[in-house]
Amino acid sequence: AAMPGLLLGDEAPNFEADTTQGRIRFHDFLGDSWGILFSHPRDFTPVCTTELGRAAKLAAEFSKRNVKMIALSIDSVQDHLSWCKVQGWGRVHGVLALLPCSKGQGRRPLRTPHRLGATNLISQKTQSRKVFIFGPDKKLKLSILYPATTGRNFDEILRVVDSLQLTAYKKVATPVDWKPGDSVMVVPTLPDEEAKKLFPKGVFTKDLPSGKKYLRYTPQP
Repeated sequence: AAMPGLLLGDEAPNFEADTTQGRIRFHDFLGDSWGILFSHPRDFTPVCTTELGRAAKLAAEFSKRNVKMIALSIDSVQDHLSWCKVQGWGRVHGVLALLPCSKGQGRRPLRTPHRLGATNLISQKTQSRKVFIFGPDKKLKLSILYPATTGRNFDEILRVVDSLQLTAYKKVATPVDWKPGDSVMVVPTLPDEEAKKLFPKGVFTKDLPSGKKYLRYTPQP
C-alpha cells in the first residue's frame, strides 16, 4: 500500500492558515524562496523549545540561503505567540511563522496539514517531529522524520540545504559527510568530455578495484 503524505517531488499543498505573522497562503508565503516546514508535537515542550531557539539563532544563516521557515503544531496561534516569548528567544516571532494544525479547542486537524504529518502530532503512539524542505518550484526536496525524544540537528539541516541548492543548479552530487567547500562528485549521466568543459578546475577519477571509472570528483563549483 502507498504511504500517506508527501513524497519527494510532490508539490506542497497550498494551504491557507492563520499564523503568528498573520494569515498566509503557503505558496505565497514561500514566493521565490526555498522553504522549511518543521512539525512539532505541541508548544511548550522541552525538546521543541530548544529547537525553536536554535532556529531563531540561525535565522541569518537560513536567510542568506534564501530559506523561509515555518513551524506547525496542534496548539493555537495565541499559544504560539506566548511560546515565542521564551526568555532569550523573543526574536523567533520575526523569523519563524508558527501555524496551528487544529481548529479551536477540539483540536480537529486542519485538512491540509494532515498531509504534512498532523496525524502523528496527535497520537501519543506515533508522536514525531518532521522536517520538510521545499524548493522555489514548491516541490518537496527532502523530508526527515525524528522521534519525539530526539531533537533535530540544525547543522545537518543547513548542510542538506547547501547540498540541495548546489545540486539543483550544478550537475554534481555531494558525497558522504560532504561539507561546503569540499570536493563534489560529477553526476554519472554527464559524459567525460562535457564534464571537462563544465568543470575547468579539473575532474579527478578515483581508482577502484573494479577498474571502473565512475567516481569522478571536482572542486566545488
